Amino acid sequence: MRKCCYLFGILLVFASCGTKKSLSNRPQDIDISSIDSVRIQQATDFYSLGNNSLRKNKEGLWEMYVEGDALERGVAIGSLTRELINKQEKIFMDKVEGMVSSPSYFNFLIKLVNWYNRKLYKHIKEEYKEEIYGISRFSSSTYESFADPYILKLYLHGAHDIGHALKDLMLVGCTSFATWGEHTQDGELLIGRNFDFYVGDEFAEEKIIAFINPDEGQKFMMYTWPGFIGVVSGMNANGITVTINAGKSKIPLVAKTPIALLTREILQYATTTQEAIEIAKSREVFVSESIMVGSAKEKKAILIEVSPHNFGVYDVKNSSQLVCSNHFQSEAFSQDKRNLKTIENSHTQARFNRMKQLLQQEEQVNTRKAIEILRNRKGLNNTALGYGNELAINQLLAHHGIVFQPQSNLVWVSSNPYQLGAFVAYDIKNAFAEFEQGDFSLKGIDSLKVAADPFLETEAYQNYEQYRIEERKLETAITKENFTKSTEDLEEFVALNSKYWQAYQLVGMYYYEQKKYDLALPYFEKALDLEVTTVPDKEKLEKLIKKSKRKS
Repeated sequence: MRKCCYLFGILLVFASCGTKKSLSNRPQDIDISSIDSVRIQQATDFYSLGNNSLRKNKEGLWEMYVEGDALERGVAIGSLTRELINKQEKIFMDKVEGMVSSPSYFNFLIKLVNWYNRKLYKHIKEEYKEEIYGISRFSSSTYESFADPYILKLYLHGAHDIGHALKDLMLVGCTSFATWGEHTQDGELLIGRNFDFYVGDEFAEEKIIAFINPDEGQKFMMYTWPGFIGVVSGMNANGITVTINAGKSKIPLVAKTPIALLTREILQYATTTQEAIEIAKSREVFVSESIMVGSAKEKKAILIEVSPHNFGVYDVKNSSQLVCSNHFQSEAFSQDKRNLKTIENSHTQARFNRMKQLLQQEEQVNTRKAIEILRNRKGLNNTALGYGNELAINQLLAHHGIVFQPQSNLVWVSSNPYQLGAFVAYDIKNAFAEFEQGDFSLKGIDSLKVAADPFLETEAYQNYEQYRIEERKLETAITKENFTKSTEDLEEFVALNSKYWQAYQLVGMYYYEQKKYDLALPYFEKALDLEVTTVPDKEKLEKLIKKSKRKS
């Protein structure tokens, strides 16, 4: 191990010339001196800048409109959302710094990140670099020891990719579907998805429904977070929709095109699924991803499946439904060993099967039924999973849920918490018409709003929220010496989420680390009796049971 670290250190030294070039790269011919950057506060939580605006709606979501060329848009976004951007950066960087044990390791981490992103600038369109540069002018200088504001902004646009590549974070275990024709109430294309990207509760507090009116390409809306111009869920004015689901990836050796900037390009410039395919083919990516593209004109959806060394398109035949979780379905990946292993060992197939089952139970799906499906917390055949189980469509950690009806220009977006809050509806063509006329009073379509999930008012939900707090405390207790929990506390802990296998596994691990193997054993056995998330999780429990029996 020491030898590997030494060799890696040498590698970083030789790579320093490459990182210098990337760190000094900036968009060409940048001049913001003539661009209006003066934000006017019109009211509490309501700002304007020329014809651009930012306002918080009654569900607590920020609604933003920006227009112009790339630099103008970036300056407007940065000026309007400056406090939100700084808050988001602090949340993210606090997590990074919390992982670092010493100043020397922090310095090593900076070199590692710079080296890893040494070619990132070559894979981002000049247009998007200009937009990011404009935003960065309003970022705080707090993290300049890590990277200057512009470079840090570039890095954060690849954070989604790096996160699921390094940890295979099936905390990006998203599930999506498209249905049309005889399977929908009015025959129109309907697309729904949960975006289960989790970087902590605070990260999801400030959400932005962004309406972007660029000087080139299509107008589009996207559901995003402060300072992020990539697209994870969005629809353009021509009825093209885009959502992304992470796939299994090798740990890449160098960053290339961030997936969310690829999908941003599709949303801004594609008017058909074929145009979306051509854009995806033109970019080099560094992780694996399924991109669901819906088309109002074609009245269908397809999957574009990309990885660093492969490319496939999945277009369902003789069917008017498409389901996507976190594995690939196209012929191009049918023999891919990594993909096959993911299907066998992870929770992706279980969620895929559950989504198909829920769709089959509905003769015809409408928006309300689509949202009910996205909020479903049970497993196959309505099996109780406990709360927070990644086998569920609704894992109770989603950044957002969203539903598109592109042929009618309609979109529904969830409000906090998770995707359980009210889903607010917008007609995006009407929204753009209002904004372009200087009308900042954007309102969701109240008659189409879908109410918050009644689950929020239950004792079970309150117990789950308390469970999450206690779970973090128990995870800390397991790793600390001389930290004790009473039997009563541990019993109360599992009672908060009594159908969830991991609650019992954590209590078992607490006793196991205390060398109380006879007390750990029944908790491991109970965990194994419940719906365990993955094959490796089951195998780990089986080993712990054998060890506990042997050591008792």
